[in-house]
Formats: sequence, structure tokens, C-alpha cells
Amino acid sequence: WKTILNGNGALSMLTNRNLQRTRPTATSLTMETAMTFDNNNIFARIIRGEIPCHKVYEDEHALAFMDIMPRCDGHTLVIPKAPVRNILDATPEQLAATMRTTQRISRAVMSAFRAPGVTIQQFNEAAGGQVVFHLHVHVLPRRVDERLRPHTGEMAPREVLDRHARQIQAALAAAND
Repeated sequence: WKTILNGNGALSMLTNRNLQRTRPTATSLTMETAMTFDNNNIFARIIRGEIPCHKVYEDEHALAFMDIMPRCDGHTLVIPKAPVRNILDATPEQLAATMRTTQRISRAVMSAFRAPGVTIQQFNEAAGGQVVFHLHVHVLPRRVDERLRPHTGEMAPREVLDRHARQIQAALAAAND
């Protein structure tokens, strides 16, 4: 997973072919290298404000924003602000704060997208499907008989992500009234 800013300040993704060449294999990782945190991962850079995001919610411990390659309308990511690689090196307090925000966002996306259900996904290490090595939780509003879109690496239009973020923000505001 390589992300770069193009001349317009928008995020651009390298191709899956390039990704396959650069992604470490499970056998090439030792436990020592597997548990290091890269302070320049895309999510750490978003937290520092170096890269823009479609922010939905933020508190002192967590940040929620739209996934730029959504598998469904309303696909949101929740990340801790702490430098945590994944669930394996997070403290119980970091996990609790992340899950509190995940629950709050789950309720909001279900309301905003009139979804009767929600799928929560979280991956750990390359062998477990983790691509960005900063703890993150996928929140996907779901409907019966509606399949998730395939993960193609194609980014959603900015206007769509902005609209979805506003819908979730409105649901969060309504929940606080």
C-alpha cells in the first residue's frame, strides 16, 4: 500500500501489481519487524494533518473518517490517535477508546444510511490481511442481500465522500440532541 499526493493535493494509489512487489510476505517477517510502528504510515500522517481526510468524528483518543476506497456507501474507518500498529500491541485502554468510537460511529452510519445492520472488520499483520500498519477498524453499514463492492483500489469521488461524511456527522449530531 503506497499512497502519494499528486500535484493537486489528492491522494493517488500505486497499482496492485506494484503493491504485490513491495508488500512483505508472511515468511519474510520476523516477530521483531512485524511489531514495529511506522510513524510515516498514511494514517499517522492523516492524524498529524499532513494528508487530508473526510473527517467524520474526532476526540482526544480517536479519529473517524471515510474510507477513500469504500466497499459500500458510508464505509468509515476508526483509528486511535496513539501510535499503535494493530490490536496485538495496543493497550487495553487504547482498544477501549477505539471501540467506544467504533460503537458511536456504527450507530451513526446505520442511522445515516438507514441500514439495519453493520459489519465491523479489523485485520492484524500481513498474514491477517492488514495493509496499513496502524490499528484501524472498518465500519460498514449493511443491508440484507446487498453485497459489498470489491476492493479494486479505485478511489471514490471526493464529492461522494464529502456527502457521506456530512450524513454521518448529521446522524452524530442528532444522537447528541
